Amino acid sequence: MNAPELNEFVARVRENIARVVVGKEETVELLLAALLANGHALLEDVPGTGKTLLAKTLARSLGCDFKRIQFTPDLLPSDVSGINFYNQKTGEFEFRPGPLFTNILLADEINRATPRTQSSLLECMEERQVTIDGTTHKLSAPFLVVATQNPVDNHGTFPLPEAQLDRFLMRVPVGYPSRQESVAMLERFRASNPLDELEPVASAADIVAAQRFAQSVRVSEDLLDYIVRLSEATRADADVLLGASPRASQALLRASQALAAIRGRAYVSPDDVKAAAVPVLSHRLLTRHAARTRDAGGADVVRRLLQQVEVPAEPAPRS
Repeated sequence: MNAPELNEFVARVRENIARVVVGKEETVELLLAALLANGHALLEDVPGTGKTLLAKTLARSLGCDFKRIQFTPDLLPSDVSGINFYNQKTGEFEFRPGPLFTNILLADEINRATPRTQSSLLECMEERQVTIDGTTHKLSAPFLVVATQNPVDNHGTFPLPEAQLDRFLMRVPVGYPSRQESVAMLERFRASNPLDELEPVASAADIVAAQRFAQSVRVSEDLLDYIVRLSEATRADADVLLGASPRASQALLRASQALAAIRGRAYVSPDDVKAAAVPVLSHRLLTRHAARTRDAGGADVVRRLLQQVEVPAEPAPRS
């Protein structure tokens, strides 16, 4: 895939999503960036803001295999990954794959499952494989986990552990629509659900090709140093107990490359790094003011550090 083909791919997907989801351009851009960076996204906001609808619309637009898991306290790891069962007719054990074996997985209300069940996602999200009873099963490409959670309601929830949060490339708040967007939403959904009539506009092969293009986006040495200095600044900040790890730096690099590709460039600019910094780094920070669940403290720290850490001054490379 070349640059014009990628631009066409992004435009098709955005336009298709806009047929269902009103507004949310920045949220859609970040979600597409997570897809192109071969990462996973955590959509976080209060109920009714369209988290599940957005994930379903993205999956329907891409024409990939899609599965949804409603996470509940009684959900078992085997309900997610699958089981080996004994077939009495054949006299042999057979593997019955769980909903993990898909291209796009919607983990709805992920923080309502127990830590044991949450841990069943660790291997597949990082290594794109699942090990069951000593046998490793590879997952198909692309593989994207879009999880949702409500940051306000803590009753009956299990906060995501550090290792689980670190598996998500981005944490993306959805937010309330504006008044004009709310009116347009009511009008659009007044008679029917436009999601029911949505057709795919891209294939799994298109996504893999777009991911390869994003990996080829150029990054100058000064910007690599800028990414590392941002991560180091989080570790040295007085309000932070746990700062960004080297894996967080790698995630910020990949997200910046994906944003640059989505914005029609073959090189990363400082603005791409700044746009990716808060959704990539904030959920990986443990601040001194954090309560039982993550608050906005991490995002505030990253925004402050973006003002303090010197931005490299260099001429933009030609695309």
